[in-house]
Amino acid sequence: MKLGKATISTAVLLALYGTSVLAQENITESEESVERITVRGAFFGQQVATAVKTPTLLVNVPQSVSVVSAAQISEQALFSIADVMQYTPGVSIGLGEDHRDQVTIRGQNTTADFFVDGLRDDVQYFRPLYNLERVEILRGANALLFGRGGGGGVVNRVTKVASSAEDFTTLSAGIDTFGAGSISIDTNKAIDANNAFRFNGVFDSIDNHRDFKDGERYAINPTYTWMANDDTTVVASYEYVNDDRLVDRGIPSLDGAPLEGYDDTYFGDPDFNNTTLEAHIARVRVDHALSQSWNLNGTVQFADYDKAYQNLYPVNFDADAGTVTLDGYRDTTTRENALVQLNLIGQFATGDINHTLLTGMEYGSQDTENTRRDAFFADSQDDQVSFVFSDPLVIPSMTLTDPVRDRASDVTFTSAFVQDEIKLNENWIVVAGLRYDNFDIDVVDSIEVANGADDGNSGFLSSSDSQVSPRAGLIYKPAESVSIYASYSKSFLPRSGDQFLSLSLTSQALEAEEFENKEIGVKWNFSDSLSVTAAAFEVERENGTAQDPNNPEASILTGTETKGFEVQVVGKLSERWVINAGYSNLDGEEMGRIVDGALANRDLAQLPEHMLTLWNQYEVNDKWRVALGVIYQSEQYASLNNTVELPDFVRVDAAVYYDYSEDVKIQLNVENVFDEDYFPSAHNDNNIATGEPLNARVSLQYKF
Repeated sequence: MKLGKATISTAVLLALYGTSVLAQENITESEESVERITVRGAFFGQQVATAVKTPTLLVNVPQSVSVVSAAQISEQALFSIADVMQYTPGVSIGLGEDHRDQVTIRGQNTTADFFVDGLRDDVQYFRPLYNLERVEILRGANALLFGRGGGGGVVNRVTKVASSAEDFTTLSAGIDTFGAGSISIDTNKAIDANNAFRFNGVFDSIDNHRDFKDGERYAINPTYTWMANDDTTVVASYEYVNDDRLVDRGIPSLDGAPLEGYDDTYFGDPDFNNTTLEAHIARVRVDHALSQSWNLNGTVQFADYDKAYQNLYPVNFDADAGTVTLDGYRDTTTRENALVQLNLIGQFATGDINHTLLTGMEYGSQDTENTRRDAFFADSQDDQVSFVFSDPLVIPSMTLTDPVRDRASDVTFTSAFVQDEIKLNENWIVVAGLRYDNFDIDVVDSIEVANGADDGNSGFLSSSDSQVSPRAGLIYKPAESVSIYASYSKSFLPRSGDQFLSLSLTSQALEAEEFENKEIGVKWNFSDSLSVTAAAFEVERENGTAQDPNNPEASILTGTETKGFEVQVVGKLSERWVINAGYSNLDGEEMGRIVDGALANRDLAQLPEHMLTLWNQYEVNDKWRVALGVIYQSEQYASLNNTVELPDFVRVDAAVYYDYSEDVKIQLNVENVFDEDYFPSAHNDNNIATGEPLNARVSLQYKF
């Protein structure tokens, strides 16, 4: 780290807490100022989002935003980020090599555009949901709020914090047909009027229909809230995550489609395929009200991650020869992150024009070490081997090579941004802002260092990127509950961190990716409890990366363009009927690919043209509720080769809820009611996930 942890922490805490006396002496509160700003939690239900950073109603945010609450996560028995994304328009899920979250947002495939409480969370792992208030999904490139990445959008998890309002303990447990289960606790203790402690913990047992699939994950998250005075709140949080599970990269393809008849067959080595994660994440956030109209908040986070995964996986299936081909490797990564974020939010007027001003800065340091060793099969004297197919597989003996990749990267970034939401009158709002980012990246390739500099690569590489990212939006409000908007935003992604692990270290590979998002849309709060949103958009990506379809372990540089539109309806259709419905239409392809002198753009991988989701919940009486859900996904290509196609599918889910008392609740969730055979996602042409067959889960919740 380039700055000491104690130095960073002290600076932020003094900057925030130390301003309270100054604020009281120098700031006079306006009698006309709005209700005190609070951006950590939502008000008016789910009509604001933490990720927006300002207390702006979602109806006035000029981009698509979806919010999935903790109640919805529980009621739908959602277990993973992938489960949450399946009910979000414009977002499709990826297999992620079965060791990480991976999604495609508006055609932009990403493993890094994840945030927690507005802070970057880009390490590759499966993020648990046990400690969340909600998940916010913002679509559209927007570097102004998030910095690098986020070309198609971002996923922000908002965590639970301790509250002095009440004492409670909630115990939850559940188990499904395959033996996968979980036990969790959420307990809050109000120590006194100004101090509170909360503890969230979970233990997950991992299993499904796939042969040999198993694993365990446990996590704890204590938080402490101190209301230092009427104007200042300090929240301290620590999270520990330990994940140990079998890696399953799915089934191969045959004749341009997923291999049929082997949905349960495991194409790997259950004694070798494994991934482990140990993560420590510590965070302190201070919120200070300078006045009724101005709020200053700052967060310091330190995180340490130790990640390893090793796997054998299918790369070919030959039905005529009766053989299967496997490849494999072991990959280890350690990473330390230090992040500092400051936000100043003010609401004021200049004449008849009202402003919501956001300005701030971020500093981050990311140190990463990564090593990869290839599999080595004695039979083939290579990292790949072909052998006679059987169920289960009988795999030839294998060892691991010396490191084929051994790299360390040190990334530091400094950012400053300003944005103004300008309410010109009752009908027009303008949003405009700029962000400046500076990235310094140093890479040491130990293998190249050992080889010397005769080949032109000494093993020491460095790069510096400075970028200005704009955001602009125009909102017309024919009524208070309706917004019609147009927006333009840009984002970029320098070659940092994980990007150095798979690209050739050339000058071209060091150029930043650029994203440009154009969007028009309408938002209508039909009532206090029902909202309708629709948007049409275009996302262009220059100097982007995609998985090399001919070498799944490498990346290629390419440009892409995605056009589409989406619609979402969320809320109550009646006092008893709750609905969450979404539809997206996406068309994405490469830009500027030339083959034999002719334009030969390919369709983007893992991008279904049509996605439709519908979740209905109906209250039968005070004790009973029922729910019905439908997911439709049209066909999609498994890779950029456009040779293997995953067929379309319809999955129907259902649930029954029984409130035995105010404290005891029981629910039954049934997934894939009609036992549909389907393939929800892929990583490449020969790593294709098979959907779970009919599966029931029983859950019990006790609150006291």
